[in-house]
Amino acid sequence: MIAPTRRLLGALMLAAPLGLTALSPANAAPANFVVAWAASVQGPYPVGNPTAQPELRFAFPDPAKGASDQTFRLVVRPDIWGKQARIRLSNAFGTKPVTFDAVHIGLQQSGSAILAGTNRPVSFHAKTSITIAPGKSVVSDPVTLPFVKNPDDKMLIGRRLAVSFHVAGDSGPMTWHAKALTTSYISPPNSGAKSPDEAEQAFPYSSTSWYFLDALDMSAPPGTKAIVAFGDSITDGTASTINGDDRWPDVFARRVHALYGSGYSVVNAGIGGGMVIGPADYATKPFAGGPAATDRLDRDVISLSGVGAVIWLEGINDFGNAGAKPDDVANGVRDIVKRLRARIPGVRVFMATLTSSLNSNNGGYGAPAIDEKRRTYNQFIRTAGIFDGVIDFDTTTFDAKTGELKAEFQPNSSVGGPGDKLHPNRAGYQAMGLSIDPRAIVTK
Repeated sequence: MIAPTRRLLGALMLAAPLGLTALSPANAAPANFVVAWAASVQGPYPVGNPTAQPELRFAFPDPAKGASDQTFRLVVRPDIWGKQARIRLSNAFGTKPVTFDAVHIGLQQSGSAILAGTNRPVSFHAKTSITIAPGKSVVSDPVTLPFVKNPDDKMLIGRRLAVSFHVAGDSGPMTWHAKALTTSYISPPNSGAKSPDEAEQAFPYSSTSWYFLDALDMSAPPGTKAIVAFGDSITDGTASTINGDDRWPDVFARRVHALYGSGYSVVNAGIGGGMVIGPADYATKPFAGGPAATDRLDRDVISLSGVGAVIWLEGINDFGNAGAKPDDVANGVRDIVKRLRARIPGVRVFMATLTSSLNSNNGGYGAPAIDEKRRTYNQFIRTAGIFDGVIDFDTTTFDAKTGELKAEFQPNSSVGGPGDKLHPNRAGYQAMGLSIDPRAIVTK
């Protein structure tokens, strides 16, 4: 359900290329690129909120040492396809330079195996290795994907790419995205560069997180636009399925494509535990929820390629975790909306109301005082007049008899059990994704 609060603007405009300008490859192709997958980074590992994470002490015996002469095979699902791709590797939360080499991209067959003949080498400034300084990110050169004959081929819908790269030496603290809800693969420490291998034998360890990789672009016709879902764990997908692509942005994306084909890409920039205005000292005291939205906006939204709209759901952790006041969080929202409009010409910003956490067993989130803050903040969202529309997730998921999430939205779809009355499950996320009218978001 979307309530317009401003006159909807015209066609979504394209933003700056993926990554900060200074980090773009010198020989970037003239093709138009749009972000097709994203995962907002946090860290360093293991600071974060992964779901159903396997034991990783054999893959990473010493988190401070990080990855050691080993290869990652990260599995990602592009929301749209193109004949060329490029990736962004990040050392945003590292403390030492990290060297990546033997970078490849290919079609996942299943597990850690790659479909024979699809694994393509990726270069950086025409070189096969790249060293990334602490706090920096680097975008690859475009790589041709010969298996993409027609980007609109329906047989590509839902297919996954395997992005493989070798970490030379020790990485030190690793930049990562904890809650992938997708299985990726890791070779043992000191096993060398295994990226060219198409078989599964070199990758015995699995993880439900992503490491170092935070964005993937696809070449796309001019006018193709990206919609970024920005927020916390309810956008990241906590309590949804593993490998099911059942987060609310996934549901919404499928509806967008049913109406508009590959004219729009929907990507997820949620971080489980994220806040609008906190924490204030993430750089020195890493927090499982990642940096504040006010701090990560440039990297996780503005720098992505082709951004034309943002759907934002965030604030419950500011109240339930940090005890923030609704007015302070609202001021943080106002600041971010101003920055988005100043940096991305023509961007359209949609804000979602917070879902109930009343009676949650997750920390202090279930307290009536938190629910009162949530209601006050939702009233701000509905009446502020600074958004292009309001998405009323609260109404969609609210049980008027109990004040809680609807009972059928409570049981956990990731690991089973009754749920925490804070995070919706697959059914709840489906209802949320179905409540958004794609035509209101992409109206031209």
